[in-house]
Amino acid sequence: MKILVAEDDPVTRLLTQRTLQKFGYEVVVAKNGIEALDILSQSDGPRLALIDWMMPLLDGPALCRQVRARKNNDSYVYIVLLTSKQGSDDVVEGLEAGADDYITKPFQPAELKARLRTGLRILSLEENLVKAREEMRFGATHDTLTTLWNRGAILSLVQAELLRSSREKKPCSLLLCDIDHFKRINDNHGHLAGDLVLKEIARRLTASVRGYDSVGRFGGEEFLIVLGNCGNGCIEPRAETIRAAVAGTAFSIENRNLDVTMSIGGLICEAWKGEPPIEAFLAQADSALYQAKSEGRNRVVFAGQLVGA
Repeated sequence: MKILVAEDDPVTRLLTQRTLQKFGYEVVVAKNGIEALDILSQSDGPRLALIDWMMPLLDGPALCRQVRARKNNDSYVYIVLLTSKQGSDDVVEGLEAGADDYITKPFQPAELKARLRTGLRILSLEENLVKAREEMRFGATHDTLTTLWNRGAILSLVQAELLRSSREKKPCSLLLCDIDHFKRINDNHGHLAGDLVLKEIARRLTASVRGYDSVGRFGGEEFLIVLGNCGNGCIEPRAETIRAAVAGTAFSIENRNLDVTMSIGGLICEAWKGEPPIEAFLAQADSALYQAKSEGRNRVVFAGQLVGA
């Protein structure tokens, strides 16, 4: 674990550094408060800090206040103030400034070790809470099986992309994709094989689009792809690349090779008035998809440009 020692006295700084290294810490040192603030502001900065109260340029309490005032910082820094002050008013001042704990000089190594262990426990709890929060956030916006955007999230991305498209006067396109004869896969090979096909489809679709495009699971075996800044001259080759990514190579599922294809309904969205007519756009893409199915599947059909009312 990395720890910062901010201490202006070179002798105390060296002794503290050696003590912490014996405890197994990776020690980073600072000679004043400004240097310490710079180190703690780095993306990979220490999350444990032992800070002297009296330092040049920026003292310990002032440093604590600046660290706590930072915005957009997901990593909590556990701060222990090192001080010769023992009055209760001084202790309250340090804690109210943002310190988590304090230890008085001269300190006993065993006490320092115990106080830092408390900090490690707090940081561990904080990491678990952050992890749980991110898992909840991911679960609310992503499909459990494929890890693609779920229906609600991909529709939100459609709206955002359409608004951006209108603002920048650039086209965007939608591709509504459906796996051909998916029911046969489930019936002939089982639902586990069907799930594996869905996962592989998701992987291939994601690998076939640009980094700023979006892929979501729209329904059971339906997928919706949002292609930003893509209009005439772009949508056809992009859609064909995506179709071929699915159909071009057999799926290896449980030691069996399955030929899987996908039908796609494409639509260029541009030049509408008012709020983006998302339902109308999706209806147009769905009609194109239905036509692709009726014409034999494993193909792309384009609805053409739709101008909303």
